[in-house]
Amino acid sequence: MGNREMEELIPLVNRLQDAFSALGQSCLLELPQIAVVGGQSAGKSSVLENFVGRDFLPRGSGIVTRRPLVLQLVTSKAEYAEFLHCKGKKFTDFDEVRHEIEAETDRVTGMNKGISSIPINLRVYSPHVLNLTLIDLPGITKVPVGDQPPDIEYQIREMIMQFITRENCLILAVTPANTDLANSDALKLAKEVDPQGLRTIGVITKLDLMDEGTDAREVLENKLLPLRRGYVGVVNRSQKDIDGKKDIKAAMLAERKFFLSHLAYRHIADRMGTPHLQKVLNQQLTNHIRDTLPNFRNKLQGQLLSIEHEVEAYKNFKPEDPTRKTKALLQMVQQFAVDFEKRIEGSGDQVDTLELSGGAKINRIFHERFPFEIVKMEFNEKELRREISYAIKNIHGIRTGLFTPDMAFEAIVKKQIVKLKGPSLKSVDLVIQELINTVKKCTKKLANFPRLCEETERIVANHIREREGKTKDQVLLLIDIQVSYINTNHEDFIGFANAQQRSSQVHKKNTVGNQGTNLPPSRQIVIRKGWLTISNIGIMKGGSKGYWFVLTAESLSWYKDDEEKEKKYMLPLDNLKVRDVEKSFMSSKHIFALFNTEQRNVYKDYRFLELACDSQEDVDSWKASLLRAGVYPDKSLTENDENGQAENFSMDPQLERQVETIRNLVDSYMSIINKCIRDLIPKTIMHLMINNVKDFINSELLAQLYSSEDQNTLMEESAEQAQRRDEMLRMYQALKEALVIIGDINTATTFTPAPPPVDDSWIQHSRRSPPPSPTTQRRPTLSAPLTRPASGRGPAPAIPSPGPHSGAPPVPFRPGPLPPFPSSSSSEWFGAPPQVPSRPTRAPPSVPRRPPPAVPGRPS
Repeated sequence: MGNREMEELIPLVNRLQDAFSALGQSCLLELPQIAVVGGQSAGKSSVLENFVGRDFLPRGSGIVTRRPLVLQLVTSKAEYAEFLHCKGKKFTDFDEVRHEIEAETDRVTGMNKGISSIPINLRVYSPHVLNLTLIDLPGITKVPVGDQPPDIEYQIREMIMQFITRENCLILAVTPANTDLANSDALKLAKEVDPQGLRTIGVITKLDLMDEGTDAREVLENKLLPLRRGYVGVVNRSQKDIDGKKDIKAAMLAERKFFLSHLAYRHIADRMGTPHLQKVLNQQLTNHIRDTLPNFRNKLQGQLLSIEHEVEAYKNFKPEDPTRKTKALLQMVQQFAVDFEKRIEGSGDQVDTLELSGGAKINRIFHERFPFEIVKMEFNEKELRREISYAIKNIHGIRTGLFTPDMAFEAIVKKQIVKLKGPSLKSVDLVIQELINTVKKCTKKLANFPRLCEETERIVANHIREREGKTKDQVLLLIDIQVSYINTNHEDFIGFANAQQRSSQVHKKNTVGNQGTNLPPSRQIVIRKGWLTISNIGIMKGGSKGYWFVLTAESLSWYKDDEEKEKKYMLPLDNLKVRDVEKSFMSSKHIFALFNTEQRNVYKDYRFLELACDSQEDVDSWKASLLRAGVYPDKSLTENDENGQAENFSMDPQLERQVETIRNLVDSYMSIINKCIRDLIPKTIMHLMINNVKDFINSELLAQLYSSEDQNTLMEESAEQAQRRDEMLRMYQALKEALVIIGDINTATTFTPAPPPVDDSWIQHSRRSPPPSPTTQRRPTLSAPLTRPASGRGPAPAIPSPGPHSGAPPVPFRPGPLPPFPSSSSSEWFGAPPQVPSRPTRAPPSVPRRPPPAVPGRPS
């Protein structure tokens, strides 16, 4: 990919990033970072400056870069720089940027070569750069100087590793040409974090400073000490050029001239130099962008489809159009009515999985909460017996009665029926509260129009309150009707004969509550299943364990798990009652207990069986289920009250039989009343309250909204809705633009596959036996003596070198750099011994001296 193509890509990428910013997704397209790694004075900073096109980094000998410099390039119309530690200050003079870097480095590290891992953050804005992050790192050193710590090598290594270990970081491993490449610490570090070599590019600097007669041709051709992505040679400005203010453009022209004029490099000049290095990096950036775009395209298309339906309603939106307001008002009221009915009647749409609400909660009030409140109120055994005995005595007066008075039965029954008013009215209140909560949830969809939302909620809530009075009046009327006439001829009523027969069974007088009179024919019907924790039985005192419980009309069983294969115990429900247990401050569980009314152990050696649930709502639900099985709440008096009653209240056997008879009659008749009330109260609430509210919303709500306020006021949208509409339209346009840009990038760019792997094991073994490098400085004695060609003669032809199996050295032919040894695969060389070339057409070659013996294994 050429620089021209990259110039076309820069505005496309920047436009794409602008589109992502408009979508609130600015971090999605993250271009790779470029870290420059190498030894001291390897030319890292010069390579970095070439990307920016500005001279702004400190220079000198030894360790100059002593803190990481994180350089962010940002495309902008103006050219200036900003430091993170100098917020709000813009640097337009890049000499000032250099001075600020030096001053900030000295401020943290001191003046005597100290180092620090705290980065300097610099942001450069320019119209000539791509949005990239470049990182200039301290040079690798081994010997501490000045104020540097003894472990300077380890600290710099860790500092470098913090950056190059990121998968999103390209590594420029910079090595001077006049040092041993095989011992390059930069390549060793790159090999550790990038074993496949996909992120590492070798950069050879200072090619112009190599000893005369040496070159790095085979390294740059990637034949010797190869890397997967090869090497790029560069020639940076010398210190003399920098002192002479030679600009970077002139330096690049000089670099180009060097490669074109050098005999060893001119055949690969197009693959050398800073422009080619930029081209290689640009292609890596292009590959990264092209690899990333398919995921972006899929995500953007999904977002576009998700908002397209909503945007369609906004495209032709006219806020002041009265026709639109009328239509919107009608649609919203209809939608509110549909949502309310769905929440009451139940629907598969938008199911709430976190809590009960709407019709489900009302159903629970009808069939669990209301029956539980009735039984909790009614069955206070000792208090009831005392009232019966007082009623019998007061009816007989001064006389001793021989027969059981039916007036005592009526008095007690009527008093018990009147007590049903409390639970019945409470159930009405609970249903009203749930209806109001349901209305509030349904009006959330009207939040775009605040006045419409408020008026709808107010009108419906007022209607519910109006129905509250009528519903409660009807509920009280139902109970008064039951009080007005005691029907002792009811088919389910046991009558006096059966009541007296039961009273003779004294040993069962306390089990009435658990026997029940309205149990289903099969006592094995499962009432409830679920997990409970037995909190007072465990391995240690206070331990607890969860079991799977199964409640039937006759027993409570628990199993190891919900497969119900391993039964742990079955507890009969006879003579059991339930009571609350105070919650422990160390436990988050809610506890209730089962106990035996005859003071017997409930389970093994335990008088109480404490069961724990996660919430009070679960406790109430289990209590309601136990009520259905005939296990009632404990309302017994305390021990002191019982002793006091024993002192002040005693019955003779005849009175006791009369009390037991009336008690059985009351129990039988109240069972009939309870069944009737538990059936009629929910029906009454449903008819007078719930169905009426639904009819009101469907038929009268719209008319009342029109009469309450002006339509324009009702349909005045909120500022949030107007902002949302603008955001949706803006997002829609940004999504479409981003998809177009992605298509343009795919059209304007090409993908370059990664080069095949190479054998770079030489990097791993370089510490043990480093092979000599062609870039190693050579003494003149190792090179062939140079001879001056005869005056007026042209250049001598190239003399082929010996093959890889020949031990004879090449014959030198002219002054200048020696040609390198070719690889054994080269087709232009022969395996025969070297031969003296024939006389050239223009000028004969000079007579060379005998060269010294070749050093075994030495590359040219």
